[in-house]
Amino acid sequence: MTEKGFESGKMEKKKGFFSRLAAIFTGHGSIDEEFYEDLEETMITGDVGIKTTEEILDELREKVRNEKISDPSECRSILTESIRNKMDLGENAYEFENRKSVVLLVGVNGVGKTTTAGKLAFLLKAQGKRVLLAAADTFRAAAIEQLAVWSERAGVELISSVSGSDPASVLFDACAAAKARNTDVLIVDTAGRLHNKKNLMEELKKINRIIEKQFPEAFRETLIVLDAATGQNALEQVREFKEAANPDGIVLTKLDGSSKGGIVIAIQAEMKIPVKYIGVGEKISDLKKFDSGEFVHSLLLQNGNGKEETNEKSKS
Repeated sequence: MTEKGFESGKMEKKKGFFSRLAAIFTGHGSIDEEFYEDLEETMITGDVGIKTTEEILDELREKVRNEKISDPSECRSILTESIRNKMDLGENAYEFENRKSVVLLVGVNGVGKTTTAGKLAFLLKAQGKRVLLAAADTFRAAAIEQLAVWSERAGVELISSVSGSDPASVLFDACAAAKARNTDVLIVDTAGRLHNKKNLMEELKKINRIIEKQFPEAFRETLIVLDAATGQNALEQVREFKEAANPDGIVLTKLDGSSKGGIVIAIQAEMKIPVKYIGVGEKISDLKKFDSGEFVHSLLLQNGNGKEETNEKSKS
């Protein structure tokens, strides 16, 4: 496993969704309707989604029919290739890492947005970047306090104000501080409200106007933070924020505790927005870059018992 993906086996969800999927190929003696029904049920309950599941299984049925395949074990590589194609959005760009940038983290409350801000700051600092955090979620008092703790853990400075203050003023000060301190990446934790799309859009527009005026030379990256455990609800959140924020990528948190790994497939296949980072644990170092190729390859390595195959065949 690579650092980008699932190094240290922390992704317990892989042991759920992936191993259940792999078990179907070894647990059936023939390719019949029950085989396809088991695949469909496993993929849908694993949050791949009805639409994407149907498309993948239609492709599988067609190839099995055309190539006259009778052994279920031979279908695994076909399914894997289909999933890989659905998730292929080209190279995941991390251009903001190499430029003076402002990263906006958006998402509803409770998805791990503030935690992600701290972990991303730690990750970028470890790459030698000068990082600054901005607590622009001033509507939730705990968010400011939490980000202060994370900034200390990450060893980066924080620009903040009191609870209830104008987020715009925080961002104004943060942009000024970022320029004065020659900051590489300014990470902004925004308010997690979605109950009123119009207000959300106006607030994000206001934030972007401030950046345009105060820090025009900065490259802008907007990342939606989603909780993997919420399954298909995460897709609905993407749809809402896609219109309001025009996101560049997704951070998927809490993958360590979710058995519904298919949500990663659904997001990239249906929403066409790349998952750029994944949260695989609670430690500050447990935010990793996401590699869809490595993710899909994990399916081929599963033996159906939640363990990776280690024989020569699996290595080839």
